[in-house]
Amino acid sequence: MVMTLYHGEPTGPSLTVLAALFESGLDADLRAIDLAMGERHAGAIPLNIEANYSVEGEGPVLVVDGEALCDSVFIACYFDDVAPGSGLRPADPYQRWEMMAWCRWMIERVAPGVAALANRSWTTPRLAALDEAAFAAILESIAAQDLRERWQETREGALSDEHRAASEARVHEATKKLEDRIADRDWIMGDFTLADLESYAWIAPMRELLPDAFVGKPRLAAWLSRVAARPSVRRALQQARTAHSAHGFAPGPEINRWG
Repeated sequence: MVMTLYHGEPTGPSLTVLAALFESGLDADLRAIDLAMGERHAGAIPLNIEANYSVEGEGPVLVVDGEALCDSVFIACYFDDVAPGSGLRPADPYQRWEMMAWCRWMIERVAPGVAALANRSWTTPRLAALDEAAFAAILESIAAQDLRERWQETREGALSDEHRAASEARVHEATKKLEDRIADRDWIMGDFTLADLESYAWIAPMRELLPDAFVGKPRLAAWLSRVAARPSVRRALQQARTAHSAHGFAPGPEINRWG
């Protein structure tokens, strides 16, 4: 089995997948790409229909024996299946369901808000600096029409007051839920699991943009420190190629999740 992981800066879904890989103990050839500059679509990755139309948007891609796998939680589950006992998912059936339900909440409710705020603050200026020809070349390489539209909206900085408020509210909701969840435990599921990685990857970057969401939450602060201290997370963060790797977002989860 030959695995190649194409990943962005260690933030959001790329951080989840990198840390999950290192937790699993599996080997993969790591290929860093600039997701915000459209390098996922530059032709080097053998994308399939699932990757082209991924609901996660511009996330990492794992290529296994020539087949592309996408979406951070599902890639991490693949690692857990290939390396059973890595601890990414609980063995108990109910706890495994509970963990996957938590991850789904994180992906479907929290991640779109985080992505909207992060892209408006950090990705829009990068895309706005491109000339029309360079940006057009990125759009032409993207198969999914709705994803092309998200790229255009990101470049324009299109984020209504209502959308911004809803995005911020979801970050506040997530930090409160985490503070309450870990009242009697160190980790979200009791033991360390993928739920901790996925939650950290999306929530940690918001400390810079929405510091008020973290005020008065000592258990959350301690949990953030515990996750950051994991060897797998430290190693993932060492894959950074820029001074501000937490800013390395690209158009993310599909906007129709806001319905």
